[in-house]
Amino acid sequence: MKTVWGLGIAAALAIASGASAANFVVDAAANSSAGGTGLSSLSFTAGQAFTVSVNPNDLWSAGALPRWSNANGLTGNTFATGTDESGQVAGTQIGSNFGLYTQGDLSAPYGSLVGEINGSFRLLGTNYAGTAWGTGTLKLFYWDSNNSDNSQFILASVNAVPEPESWALLIVGFGLVGAAARRRRVTLAG
Repeated sequence: MKTVWGLGIAAALAIASGASAANFVVDAAANSSAGGTGLSSLSFTAGQAFTVSVNPNDLWSAGALPRWSNANGLTGNTFATGTDESGQVAGTQIGSNFGLYTQGDLSAPYGSLVGEINGSFRLLGTNYAGTAWGTGTLKLFYWDSNNSDNSQFILASVNAVPEPESWALLIVGFGLVGAAARRRRVTLAG
């Protein structure tokens, strides 16, 4: 009975170790795609599912007004709330559409959160759910052509989704734990 219980716990631990999640502070200047260094996050295998999420109210800047944006980038007019990172009075225009910046194999909005695996870039923005486009460490970048006037940072949550085999192992493990608990209850009652 202890063996079955131990197998169930081992299966649950295997799942827990297979699923990874961490928060990363991505700095607009230090982690700029031009003049900075990508921030290493989690490692993935090609095709592995993962998510990246950033609070849409978390802002960073590409320089003088109006260059404040969230991780989706400078895609349209953004106005200060009076309590945001820009420090501007509520209603002041702090962001505008600056078009796309092209680097490597990606054209994405200036000021957006971008991921790179083995030299290949993808737009992540405030909410990404997809699969790894290569095997390696996901590096996070502030997408920009010049890091000298960038400021602030965003907090990106990166979550690896367990492979289907891990889910199957978890289900089997919980089944074994349930069976052991039922068996123990019957033995104690008898």
